[in-house]
Formats: sequence, C-alpha cells, structure tokens
Amino acid sequence: MKVVVGSPGTWSGLLLRTGQCVFAGASIGVMVSALGFSNYTAFCYLIASMGLQVLWSLGLACLDVYALKIKRDLHNPVLVSLFVVGDWVTATLSLAAACASAGVTVLFARDVHFCRTIPQFSCGRFEISVAFAFVTWLLISMSSLVMFWLLASV
Repeated sequence: MKVVVGSPGTWSGLLLRTGQCVFAGASIGVMVSALGFSNYTAFCYLIASMGLQVLWSLGLACLDVYALKIKRDLHNPVLVSLFVVGDWVTATLSLAAACASAGVTVLFARDVHFCRTIPQFSCGRFEISVAFAFVTWLLISMSSLVMFWLLASV
C-alpha cells in the first residue's frame, strides 16, 4: 500500500485523529455548557455523535502512537477496511448531527427569534458547538477519504 498523508501509523494520521478528538470534545463541551440544550433532540444527537467520534478518534490516535513507537506498519488490508467502515459510519453520523443541530440553531436565531426574545437562551454557544462539529466532520471526511484511497490501492 502507498503511504498517503493522514494514513494510519504516521505523524500526519496522528495529527488528523488528534484534531478530530479535540474538535469533537470542544463541540461537546460548548454544547453541554449551554443552558437548556437537553430539551432539543438535535442537540442531544450532536452530543451522542460527537461522543462516539471522540471514542473512535481517541482509539485510533492511541493505535497511531503505538505504531509510531514500535515502528510498525498499519497498512494491513483487513485493518484498513475496518478503518474505512468506522470512518465512514462516524463521518455520516457527524454530518447528520451537525446539519440537524445547525438547522435547529438557524430556526432559533432567524425564524422564531428566540435569541432576541429570550436573553438567557444560549444561541451563541449553540452556534459555536455546531461550528466545531462541522470542523470535526471536515477532519473525519478527510480521514475517511484517505482510508478509502488506501483500501483502493491494495
């Protein structure tokens, strides 16, 4: 298999996984700090999706650290196909959660004007959390594309 930027067991792959984990964790942290997020299903789905993303990315980041430490190649076709499936599933869930939460946030801010009429409503935090979720999705989509490319090069 080819060595591609972001492939498993490389420094760029570790950086990609760390970024996914950090931005997903930031999305969770900002959303949890918002008042009343648990009253809306889309925001709860975002928390669950980003939680899964943190676990997946943290696990693969640990695997990257281990592979870099012992200088082991992770380009086994079975392992890469597992990475492809996991990345595509988490990318799909992350995009769905980010889009659903963005839709609810736009509804609150621009359509029903909750942000203006209810001052204690955390619209700014909702927006920041959704932005972090979209950055997470961007990173996981890059990672899933790299994994698919590696699998196709077998």
